[in-house]
Amino acid sequence: MTPNPEPYVRPGDELSEFLRRFWQRQVATAERETPDFRHPALPLARIKKVMKSDPEVKVMIAADAPILFCKACEMFIAEMTARAFLVADSNKRRTLSRADIAKALSKSDQFDFLIDIVPRDEPFGTGPSARARAAAERERGKAEHKRERLVDEQYALPPGQNNHPSNGHLAADGDDVDLEEDYVEGSGNVEAGLMLQDVS
Repeated sequence: MTPNPEPYVRPGDELSEFLRRFWQRQVATAERETPDFRHPALPLARIKKVMKSDPEVKVMIAADAPILFCKACEMFIAEMTARAFLVADSNKRRTLSRADIAKALSKSDQFDFLIDIVPRDEPFGTGPSARARAAAERERGKAEHKRERLVDEQYALPPGQNNHPSNGHLAADGDDVDLEEDYVEGSGNVEAGLMLQDVS
């Protein structure tokens, strides 16, 4: 990406004014820019690896596809940085923080796909430090895991029983459980059903 002498965003800009100028500038740059395929701004191998990370995607990737994604990533990073700057500037700060990015994301529903990565409920500039929050989150996770384990143990079946319910009781080990094919008349379907047979 060719550096531009004019900044993307100025202190005191409104979001709508910034977005209008930003995207006009992106379109103008894309129309006149000659991409440098030999020296991309982001590593193309990494972009290709991310593209192939979805196991459902079983296709080949053309050589020009990662270049397009590289440009899209540049634009995304530039826009998010400028949006976060507007948040920091409104709070009279010059250093971008994670909270600025989270606040910038929360101002537009188009970034909802990032909700798991950047939670929106984080208070702004208050509360414990990031390290203390992470420790508290780990403790909450441990406590939740312990509660789940206790509930699992409380509702576990006694040894020697399995969990095949039939006629209001559980089949004990040793009961004969046969699969029987039931023909549903008129439909032509054969369904497998469980039948408990009392051995006594």
